[in-house]
Amino acid sequence: MSRSSLLRKCVALPAAVALAIAGLATTASGALAHGSAGGAVYTLTNSPAGNAVEVFHRQRDGSLTPAGEFATGGTGSGSGLGSQGAVVVDDGRLLAVNPGSDSVSSFRIRRDGLELVDTESSGGAHPISVTVAGRLVYVLNDGGAGNITGFTLAHRGRLDPLPGSTRPLSGSGVGPAEVSFDYDGDRLVVTEKNTNLIDSYKVGRHGVAQQLVTAPSSGATPFGFAFGKRDRLFVSEAFGGAVDQSALSSYRFDDGLLTPVTRSLGTTETAACWVVVTDDSRYTYATNTGSASVTGYRIGRGGDLTLLNPDGKTANTGATPIDVALSSHSRFLYELSSGSDTISGFRVEKDGSLTPAGAPTGTPDGAVGLAAE
Repeated sequence: MSRSSLLRKCVALPAAVALAIAGLATTASGALAHGSAGGAVYTLTNSPAGNAVEVFHRQRDGSLTPAGEFATGGTGSGSGLGSQGAVVVDDGRLLAVNPGSDSVSSFRIRRDGLELVDTESSGGAHPISVTVAGRLVYVLNDGGAGNITGFTLAHRGRLDPLPGSTRPLSGSGVGPAEVSFDYDGDRLVVTEKNTNLIDSYKVGRHGVAQQLVTAPSSGATPFGFAFGKRDRLFVSEAFGGAVDQSALSSYRFDDGLLTPVTRSLGTTETAACWVVVTDDSRYTYATNTGSASVTGYRIGRGGDLTLLNPDGKTANTGATPIDVALSSHSRFLYELSSGSDTISGFRVEKDGSLTPAGAPTGTPDGAVGLAAE
């Protein structure tokens, strides 16, 4: 695979179009959603023939075993989304986007599997990311002009559109990558790869997103991000896929305005795209799509960053890592690799280092999104 085609898994340049991860997946029903350790890992088949959530048991040692597929009631796109947050879990619920049918699905996580509760229009075209805080859900649509649209989670997880919640991005064709609530759930953030902007929206009393405020990214091609305690924001920068030039920046909000804390601290790797932060906000990790690696950083009290490893390689991954997730209590880190169609697991050690946890587990060709509990 050429470097340019590999990097399209992560980076959407201003002149680029959809990312290329081809393939269909079967959508057979599945069995138990939880293993003996009480945890699971989830990804999406993203099949145009019918999207489904692929479920894996998480064992006590962090290894994974397949536990079946559960149809979303929508369809996938059959190609990479260039986003983070296509599937998320929170408080016994799972939410997933259906980019092929412009919809979003809500599940209850049960001991005997996933129960599909509702599938609703996403409020736009080609949804690629979803976020939840309490009873509020917002979806990022990157088709057409692009927008974010809100919902409330009603009884048992039914999705009710939130009137007046749809908000535009900074413009059309901005290449959005992720939408997420902040640590407290009172602000929404969106990264724009093509404009090098970070959007934020204050969430009003009734859950309605307020006026858009934009801020320049410290580095080029801001992509995935995650929040830590004290609403510190950590954003990957793919730098257009330039070899060994990707970075991570940290920010804080001052009176609603985004202020850099650490600017573009390099991973020394290529195409850093997906980001997670441990529950205790001591460490943050970014996957490097072009280098098949994970870069870890130590987080200071003020949100400042320090590389865990001088060479930027905290762990090696499968080919073309395209997403990352942490299990409950941040015991294990998982990464989804599209080049090898696998999920690999790592135990998060006290010093932030990563130790392989079991053998890589196979995924459907074309899988996107990753969530863990």
